Amino acid sequence: MNRIEMTTPLVEMDGDEMTRVIWKDIKNELILPYVNLKSEYYDLGLEYRNETNDKVTVDAAEAIKRYGVGVKCATITPNADRVKEYNLKEMWKSPNGTIRAILDGTVFRTPIIVSNIKPFVKNWTKPITIARHAYGDVYRDVEFKVPGEGRAELVFTSSEGEITRQVIHDFKGEGVLLGMHNLNKSIESFARSCFNYALDSKKDLWFGAKDTISKKYDHTFKDIFEDIYASEYKEKFEAKGIEFFYTLIDDIVARVIKSEGGMIWACKNYDGDVMSDMVATAFGSLAMMTSVLVSPEGNYEYEAAHGTVQRHYYKHLKGEETSTNSMATIFAWTGALKKRGELDSNNELVEFAMKLEKAAIDTIENGTMTKDLALLLDNKDVNVVNTEGFIKAIKIRLESCL
Repeated sequence: MNRIEMTTPLVEMDGDEMTRVIWKDIKNELILPYVNLKSEYYDLGLEYRNETNDKVTVDAAEAIKRYGVGVKCATITPNADRVKEYNLKEMWKSPNGTIRAILDGTVFRTPIIVSNIKPFVKNWTKPITIARHAYGDVYRDVEFKVPGEGRAELVFTSSEGEITRQVIHDFKGEGVLLGMHNLNKSIESFARSCFNYALDSKKDLWFGAKDTISKKYDHTFKDIFEDIYASEYKEKFEAKGIEFFYTLIDDIVARVIKSEGGMIWACKNYDGDVMSDMVATAFGSLAMMTSVLVSPEGNYEYEAAHGTVQRHYYKHLKGEETSTNSMATIFAWTGALKKRGELDSNNELVEFAMKLEKAAIDTIENGTMTKDLALLLDNKDVNVVNTEGFIKAIKIRLESCL
């Protein structure tokens, strides 16, 4: 068959460890034989990030702003052990955090549903998308260990030099302090990304915070969401027959558990960090979770929700067999190809990406899968394959529908 042509490049960001291995296999087996891939390549592997003083990550994010679509392999965020292992100049920041900050984006994570893996919440029949605000809160906090008796205050000094003080607590002994912040501009971007994504996917949007307790911090989130919805999105939502719904975060949790799923659940930063793992696990596996970063300007960056699969990589280096689930990385590629096709009115590219997704799902539903998924099935009469075998099985099924 003739390969599908692309008119505009997408940004390709390579990564680390086992996901870097399967990244290459996915390209060679499932994409390059069928698509004349146009991509602007950036190596976000830890060694090259170290070599460029992490400038490559900034360059990749800026490229996404130029081209509108990127696809990213999982990357290492180094800790002290990694600094020693890779002989790093310093403990470089999370590439995802850097890209989020530059794009001012919101992360949307959605489980990949297959019929033979049943959710632990039996009434969840539709995927739940977690929208996580990717700025502020405890992720940019300031912490302090209180050594003994004394007064803790919040102090704000305006640009004109005016000082405002508010007592936090009068300590009688040792304790701890935590200072957090957020920005109205960032919350507004978060809200617009959520509303736009809901319109694009034609799904209801739910948002919850704790405004009854946090009467200024969380209440600001509530007010901004409601104001932007009323002034910019209410009529658009009504025209598409979808709903924006706000309530307290604990009420949202109860409603989600009792629901059939199918909504976008917008969460503050910490809530989204926790709830995305909960939703992924309840639907089966973090390895079956897609992730897309969406900016208010309409830039998209697709990746798998999981990490670099370090344990499998060390086995791979020893020449031992691995059974690594590549589904989320495959869906990162198909998500980027679909979006590139939509933006370029390239229906052939969109259709190919959809066929690849179907081939991947059909492979699992017909009993061929990696070990992690086989452990989730009640019926153990399945064909468990290794890392390469799973990709080749998808390729065979893809060939039959092209």
